Amino acid sequence: MNNNFEQILQMGQQVQARLTELQTELADRTVTSTSGGGMVTATADGRGRIREIDIDPAVLEEKDVEMVEDLVLAAVSEAQTRAHALYEEEMRKVSGGMNLPFQL
Repeated sequence: MNNNFEQILQMGQQVQARLTELQTELADRTVTSTSGGGMVTATADGRGRIREIDIDPAVLEEKDVEMVEDLVLAAVSEAQTRAHALYEEEMRKVSGGMNLPFQL
């Protein structure tokens, strides 16, 4: 019984180490999304933090603030959705595809 408990603890430590490593890797990876046919581009890291927003100057010539806001929001939302999908994919790899009863 004691041996099984030690194995479980070791496995937990290995998973924790891999999760820490994964967080570092995700901070270095990026996902990009565009809206308005490429007029606005949002880049997020693998953790969903927005790192860059690019707006085509032609969008600003329209002087339509609401449109620019909508385009930025759409690009940011999609970039964060893609970052979340990347995170989920990497979590499945760490967990070996198991559905864990808790959030890692």
